[in-house]
Amino acid sequence: MRFRRLCAAVLLAALIPVPTPANAAQTTCEDVYTPVQFGLIRQTMYGRLCVPRGATTVQVLVAGGTYTSGYWDIPVDGAARSVTRAMNSAGIATMAVDRIGTGRSTKPLSILVDVPNQAEAVHQVVQKLRPRFAKVLLGGHSIGSAIAMAEAGRYRDVDGVLVTGMTHQWDYIRAVPALTNLIPAVIDPKLGKRGLDVGYLTTAPGSRYTMFHAPGPNLPAVIDLDESTKDVVSAGEFVTTALMSNLLLPASAAIDVPVMTVQTSADYFCGTPPLGADCSSAQALVRSERPFYPRSPRLDAFVINGYGHVFNFDTKSANSYHAAIIRWQRGI
Repeated sequence: MRFRRLCAAVLLAALIPVPTPANAAQTTCEDVYTPVQFGLIRQTMYGRLCVPRGATTVQVLVAGGTYTSGYWDIPVDGAARSVTRAMNSAGIATMAVDRIGTGRSTKPLSILVDVPNQAEAVHQVVQKLRPRFAKVLLGGHSIGSAIAMAEAGRYRDVDGVLVTGMTHQWDYIRAVPALTNLIPAVIDPKLGKRGLDVGYLTTAPGSRYTMFHAPGPNLPAVIDLDESTKDVVSAGEFVTTALMSNLLLPASAAIDVPVMTVQTSADYFCGTPPLGADCSSAQALVRSERPFYPRSPRLDAFVINGYGHVFNFDTKSANSYHAAIIRWQRGI
């Protein structure tokens, strides 16, 4: 009798489907090449679109200088360092794009690649996504944040802006020496093969830990990946980022939707105002940055400690950082 009951229980267990964790295997991803145009020049902006089943919100993500869309989905230690997978698991779609001139996007003359033109390209990506999603959010890191602010301030077609790795007050005493690690991509052993003009820059070999990760741990797997996947940034992007985020009338002054700023206290953009924003706490960061968003109805902040500029590589802060972004998105 016991044997028969055991067999029946095993059979019943086999027939009942096992619940799948939320959103596991339910997200579909595709490579999207969006035709864009600025001025008379037609380009193509690449993006990786990942949509969880039933998603009504999409976050467009723009990486910073010398990084591509891969910055938002770092393939070390599984999904621990992936912003996109964290968002997808929460039911939020993501579109991580390669800035024009980088990755799988087209590569025009560097003189055409600046923040206003990048913002124009991202705007056209947003317009393509808008009919499909009820809410479109825009996020960036570093120069990508400058692009996000310029797009949101000029076109006013997004529902919220995520600004990471960029404030309106820079510690030039630390930032300027770091920029000496930049070289023309044409003389780089790897990127020189692309045939880019001298206005495209990249980091000197072996400089990325000091420039971007310190004081975080110097992990060979992380730094090797970062060095092997490095990309370029145009000189025009650097100049227009400074002009549009640091002067008396920054692009952010026209943003009229909620903003979240995420910074790391060890970055070039944090310090003692005016040499860096006050990143001693989330509340201090809000007070420090609030004057630059006069039209935004809400400014939230999150501060990371113990890692450098590219804190998407940091596993210690990842869970709380990702959770803070998710809470912010759901609250707007």
